[in-house]
Amino acid sequence: MEYSPILHSLHVVPSSHVKNKLFVFCIMLSLWVYMLYCCVGYCSTVPNLTYGAVNRHENDAEVDNQESSLGASRDLLNNENELDSRGDEWDEIRGEAKALDDNAMSGFLNESESKKLPQAIIIGVKKGGTRALLEFLRLHPDIRAVGAEPHFFDRNYDKGLDWYRELMPKSSEGQLTMEKTPSYYVTKEVPARIYTMSKNTKLIVVVRDPVTRAISDYTQTRSKKPDIPSFESLTFKNMSAGLIDTTWSAVQIGMYAKHLERWLQYFPMEQLLFVSGERLITDPAGEMARVQDFLGLRRVVTEKHFHFNPAKGFPCLKRPEGNSKPHCLGKTKGRIHPNINPEVVQKLRDFYKPFNSKFYHMIGHDFGWD
Repeated sequence: MEYSPILHSLHVVPSSHVKNKLFVFCIMLSLWVYMLYCCVGYCSTVPNLTYGAVNRHENDAEVDNQESSLGASRDLLNNENELDSRGDEWDEIRGEAKALDDNAMSGFLNESESKKLPQAIIIGVKKGGTRALLEFLRLHPDIRAVGAEPHFFDRNYDKGLDWYRELMPKSSEGQLTMEKTPSYYVTKEVPARIYTMSKNTKLIVVVRDPVTRAISDYTQTRSKKPDIPSFESLTFKNMSAGLIDTTWSAVQIGMYAKHLERWLQYFPMEQLLFVSGERLITDPAGEMARVQDFLGLRRVVTEKHFHFNPAKGFPCLKRPEGNSKPHCLGKTKGRIHPNINPEVVQKLRDFYKPFNSKFYHMIGHDFGWD
């Protein structure tokens, strides 16, 4: 049989050089597809300077979502998501996902960004409106904040500052890193621990009528544990004697003056800002102006971002421009409070009155709860 160069060429095995090229090409193609996938997923979380920002998540916490020229969607609540019924635990899970998304891509987009310890912390109080304030602040382009509550200074302090820093989102020069954990305000060890991290830390406390706050706290607990005792029985050590049980956390948290004394041992009053939980509902833009001034930020989040929903009784968030429907609070927020015996409510008001008076005197502001 004659030798045929043509037939021989059909059976030639590709050289190792060609194999290497094909291998490299496959790797590059895989990396490109992966990066494209990451970018598509990130588009709905990265702050957007256009009004065409894509709404990323549904259902987070205390206030609703917004598509903003200044901040895109920020994990605010959407009442259409059934997962909202999972409550505060869901808020923290979603917040962690947000932080992971932000951290994963921020370094890719800007190598100059890095993780920093927070320069400002929302330290309290539970059921005062801390989630609403955090999400309002996350609309600001100069703020980078953790969505979930780190609980570093009260539960995880033994893990160290490096562990804490790793929880923070990456931020660039000029951006402010923040977190919020409402239990900090009432935990004895926390003021000294934050002071050790940085004596210049700015501290924000969201306060609310302590009686309403206690009932809201109880309502949240009862939604998870329907078989708990009545509010009235938990309020008193001795109901017939009218002796209030100050060991019950729902009562203890509202003794704001007592907790403030510990903070003032480490931080001057100038480094603490007390935000009205009531005004976050009735005048969110006004309270946000105070907060932005306190943090040394431009007044970017304004009345253009808010729309009051009379059915919900809470402000909803909207685009500063455009006709898109505002996003409002979900099912876990604005729960209907149980009917409490008016005599019990009055006894609680009498109990809190001296604490409120002292608190007003200490901070130089009367919230008008009495």
